[in-house]
Amino acid sequence: MGSNTARMVVLGGLTVAVLDIINAMLFWYIYKDVPPLRILQSIAAGLLGKDAYAGGAGSAALGALLHWLIACGMALGYVLVSRLLPTIAQRPLLAGLLFGLGAYAVMTYLVVPLSRASAVNKYLWWTVDSVAAHILLVGVPLAYMARKMVVSRQQ
Repeated sequence: MGSNTARMVVLGGLTVAVLDIINAMLFWYIYKDVPPLRILQSIAAGLLGKDAYAGGAGSAALGALLHWLIACGMALGYVLVSRLLPTIAQRPLLAGLLFGLGAYAVMTYLVVPLSRASAVNKYLWWTVDSVAAHILLVGVPLAYMARKMVVSRQQ
């Protein structure tokens, strides 16, 4: 993995992790008055189970780290897809939309069910928000960041 790719994975992962977690924290604070620390603990619950909620700031920090690592995985996934299909750099909005939908599906139907998290989404507005967030805050930013990487590589 070249330095440009590594930078894309690390910075792309950081960018979309921050955007996505702010979205989740704002949504749950407004919708159900859930404190931000609890959102991070819910991510750690994927690894620790219900014990994450008793772990205080430590499990919240673990949740933040896990969230960033997952986002880096998404960034790496986008880079790999863009290498297989280099023409997607020409249509970053469409590619980002499709990648965001795919990222939502992978997280919702594969990652979360295989984790120790016990969350079952029963809120329609959270589903709507999550789909929109994965498209607008994950897929599209990664597509434009990857496009910039492809353009800088060509120069």
